[in-house]
Amino acid sequence: MPGIYYIRIIVLALLTSAALCAQTPNSQPTAAVPKKTAPVDPNKFCLIINGAGGEPAYASQFDNWTIELTTILTTRFGFATKQLRVLSEKSPDSMHPTANNVRQVFTALKSELQPENALFVFFIGHGSYDGKESKFNLVGPDLSATEYGTLLTALPTKRVVVFNMSSASGEFARSLAAKGRIVITATKSGQETNATRFAGFFIEALKATDSDADQDGHISVLEAFVYANRLTSEFYTRAGRLATEHALLEDNGDGVGREKPENGEGLLARATYLDSLSYEQAAANSATAKLLRERARLEGEIEQLIGQKANLPEAVYETSLEKLFIELAKINRSIKQAGS
Repeated sequence: MPGIYYIRIIVLALLTSAALCAQTPNSQPTAAVPKKTAPVDPNKFCLIINGAGGEPAYASQFDNWTIELTTILTTRFGFATKQLRVLSEKSPDSMHPTANNVRQVFTALKSELQPENALFVFFIGHGSYDGKESKFNLVGPDLSATEYGTLLTALPTKRVVVFNMSSASGEFARSLAAKGRIVITATKSGQETNATRFAGFFIEALKATDSDADQDGHISVLEAFVYANRLTSEFYTRAGRLATEHALLEDNGDGVGREKPENGEGLLARATYLDSLSYEQAAANSATAKLLRERARLEGEIEQLIGQKANLPEAVYETSLEKLFIELAKINRSIKQAGS
C-alpha cells in the first residue's frame, strides 16, 4: 500500500471515524442527560454577538439560541458569568449589537485578557457578502471579516476560537485565519446566503450524550464541529432539500477552511476543549493526565511536521508522519480504555 494513502487512512481514522461511528444517515440528535457542572475556568473569556434579527421569526430564533448557548456555557462548560459578554437587541443600549459597541467590547478585552487566556467568540444571526468581503449584520453599519480580524489581532492572547454561525460566513475562514486560532463558519462561502441552522445543531452537540467521540469525558471544538455538521447535513437530507449551508473548519492558519478534518486541519481544534481545563483538572486521575499531555505533545509534533512538508523529501515526510500518527492512535486507545 502506498505510503501517502496509508497515512490518509490513519488521519481519517483518528480524526473522523470515532465521531461518525454508530451513526446512521438519518439519526436524530441524542437527548441530553444531566451532566456534572464544570468548575469555573478563570482563563476563559467569551463574547456572543446576537446580530440584527430582521424578521420577527428570525429575531426570536436568534434570541432563543443565544439564551441556550449562554446557559450551557455558564452551567456546564465552566465559563464565568462575569467573563461572558452578550451583545443583543434585547440588551440595554450599551450592549446592543452595534459596530461601536463591538469595538468597545474588544477594547475592554484588550486590557482584560492575558496571553495565557482563551477567548471564544460566537456570532449568531445573518450575514452578507458583496462579492469581495463577508460581513456580519449588526444594528446599523456592519463590520467586515477583515475588521474583525484586525480587532482579534490586537488582543494579547493568541488562543482564540471563533464560531461564525451566520449566513454568508464562509469568507471569515480566510480573513480571520492566524496561527493558533480556530475559525468555524456555518457556510463554505459568501454565496451561501440563506439563513443557517448550524447554530441550533451546535448547541445540540453541546447537549448530546454521544458528541464526546473519543470518550475522554470532555467535548473538544472538533467534536462539536463534526457533530453539528452531521446534524445539519441530516436535516436537509430528511427534508428532501438541497443543502444551502456547508460548515467549514480552519485551524492551521492557511486560510483554507475544510468541511472535514483533513490535510492537517483539525489538530488544534481536537486539542482545544469547550471546558478548557488543565490536563490535571480534565483527567480523572494522574495517569490519564499524563496520557493527555503526551497526546498534546504528539499533536504539536504532527502540526510542526505538516508545516515543514515542503522542505522535506517525500519519503521522509511520509514515514515520519505515519510514525507519529501510529503513536497518537495508541495514546488515544489508552485514553479511551482509561475512561477519564
